[in-house]
Amino acid sequence: MNKILKDQFMIDHLSDSQNKTISDMNTFIGKYLNGKQHAVAIIEGAAGTGKSVVLMRLVTKYMTDKRYKTALVVNHPELFKAYQDLADDIPGMAEKDILRPTPLINHAEKNHWKYDVIFVDEAHLLYSKSEPYAHYRGQNQLTDLMNLAKIVVVVYDFAQVFQSKMYWSKKLLRQTIGDHPYQLFNMDFQYRMVASDDQVRWMDDLTAEKPLKPFPTNSNFDFKVFSTAGALYEQIKKKNQEAGLSRVVATSGFPRIDGRHNVEMDTFSLPWDEWDPQRTHWAKRTSSIAQVGTIYTLQGFDLNYVGMIIGPSFGYDEKTDSMTIIPEKYSHKEIFKKRQDIQFTREEYKDFIANVLNVLIKRGKYGLYLTAYDDALRKRLVDLYENKN
Repeated sequence: MNKILKDQFMIDHLSDSQNKTISDMNTFIGKYLNGKQHAVAIIEGAAGTGKSVVLMRLVTKYMTDKRYKTALVVNHPELFKAYQDLADDIPGMAEKDILRPTPLINHAEKNHWKYDVIFVDEAHLLYSKSEPYAHYRGQNQLTDLMNLAKIVVVVYDFAQVFQSKMYWSKKLLRQTIGDHPYQLFNMDFQYRMVASDDQVRWMDDLTAEKPLKPFPTNSNFDFKVFSTAGALYEQIKKKNQEAGLSRVVATSGFPRIDGRHNVEMDTFSLPWDEWDPQRTHWAKRTSSIAQVGTIYTLQGFDLNYVGMIIGPSFGYDEKTDSMTIIPEKYSHKEIFKKRQDIQFTREEYKDFIANVLNVLIKRGKYGLYLTAYDDALRKRLVDLYENKN
């Protein structure tokens, strides 16, 4: 099996908490497999809490058992490739049973297919509205999946919601489930990063526009702030040679210069990540060291070290001594698409943008290297880092 994917999704030694979650979920699934009610099992947790690891143990158990008709669904194109890779190396698992949600729903409804269990990773990426441009004409993909399966196992992180068409809240999830039986399985321990709880809290406080503080130094997590993106990139290239899986990432909003839509700052100029239909996903491709990653290529994946360039839509407020979010400077318009059933406020759009940054800064298992496009924000982050160190 591909070692990188195995290390991320198919770890050999689970914690007691993870094993208990799996045991409890098996009990829940077994209870409703032979029943007539459509049930929902919800795995909820923040980025890096091992949700996909638990899911893959369940997937391996049920999707290799020919007594059950099952499917694994994910609406993230890069993660979809990763799961296809895994299927090739898991005896008894069929690649054809790993699907994006729209094709599964459309084919199942057309052919009157029914399932015992449908597993959904990154369920916060399911459409919660009609999206005809993407060939989805239903009203809510979770509703459709529930109608197709006795049990739907969904993985949710509400802090990874960042588009209106994929908008989910706990309230909307409960409304969608309605009267169907469900059980919540909460995961709250950080497994991805070697960072301490205090360090993870610092990242959360940064994106929540709370007053800035020096980064805690109470773990082996490697944290550095750079005054230039060029210097950050040199460090990431060095780490990529030493440890592999080290990439530069950024948030949206960089201006177009001389017709180039690159990420450009001081001596740094690289193109954004490129979608590629090839099987190898972006995080694993060697060429991606010369591109800038985004939420669309990295959500759900681990890196060893991440170089984070905080884009122009984040500034600094000297009065509150906090990072600020400026939606008007966020150039990726998918976030702002309107929908008829929900009216989003400016604060909710700011939450979407904060979620993007929060997910990206937590990609690195062993280290985070940070800089910012905004001069005042970058200076404040550098001052805090240098005075602390």
